[in-house]
Amino acid sequence: MRKIIKTIPLLVLLIMVSSCSSVRVATDYDKKANFNEYKTFAFFKTGIDKAEISDLDKRRILRAIEAELLAKGFTKSENPDLLISLFTKSQQRVDVYNNTWGYGAWGWGGWGPWGGFGPGWGWGWNQPNTTVRTQGVLYIDLIDAKKKELIWQGMGTGYLSKNMEKKEERIKEFVAKIMEKYPPGVQQ
Repeated sequence: MRKIIKTIPLLVLLIMVSSCSSVRVATDYDKKANFNEYKTFAFFKTGIDKAEISDLDKRRILRAIEAELLAKGFTKSENPDLLISLFTKSQQRVDVYNNTWGYGAWGWGGWGPWGGFGPGWGWGWNQPNTTVRTQGVLYIDLIDAKKKELIWQGMGTGYLSKNMEKKEERIKEFVAKIMEKYPPGVQQ
């Protein structure tokens, strides 16, 4: 029983860490679009300027998108087939955990030298633990440059890092996970 009690916090920590690093992705696309026609791209400045994030983060995202498209065989062009736009959303998430159990907490003190079984210092519940995290959503839009129509949209949702060293890696992870789904119908 003691081994189980000792391993539960470790398991909870592992689950929390693994869930923080994942990016959930959803995509939508025009089923009539012929994705084999698109070979070149450029960034749609008008749309990108509207994204409510810092210019530094915009550049990080654009560099990551460019790297992914170049790796897929696309070419950056002044006369592109595709225009790339993006926008973002974020929200604070507050989690309160009231499930800390163990010795050294306020609870039932048990039988002791002061007698009686009742509330006191001993086995019981600790104070609630609160965490605040920022959940972000990155949308990447691919627009047919000639028709000016949205043909593909990828959306990645996950938690953002406040650590500046890890921020760029997290952005690359978001973009890579989203762009894995492009073009649609290709085995990943």
